[in-house]
Amino acid sequence: MRPRRKNRSQLEEVGLLVPRVLSDLGLESSARVLRLTERWEEAVGPEIAQHCQPTALRGEVLEATVDSSVWCQQLQLRCPEILATLREIAGEDAPRELWLRVGPTR
Repeated sequence: MRPRRKNRSQLEEVGLLVPRVLSDLGLESSARVLRLTERWEEAVGPEIAQHCQPTALRGEVLEATVDSSVWCQQLQLRCPEILATLREIAGEDAPRELWLRVGPTR
């Protein structure tokens, strides 16, 4: 039995449609990391955002690049705080872990 097609006169909210289309295309992970990147400065503050940027999402692990080993060490100590703030801000999009590495940012 084929699924019923929606009548063209039945409108769907774009906010509900876009995540489904991205998921169908296999791009949900890319969209999720984009949403996290957009809210990164809000989560960590402008000073940290200057030195650290999210770069990838692998499952529930957000990978971020930090511009120096000193900042990396400082942020490693603040991972639980950063993850808690991301949960508050991003809800279901929030990662469960944060992995930091030293490298070029922006």
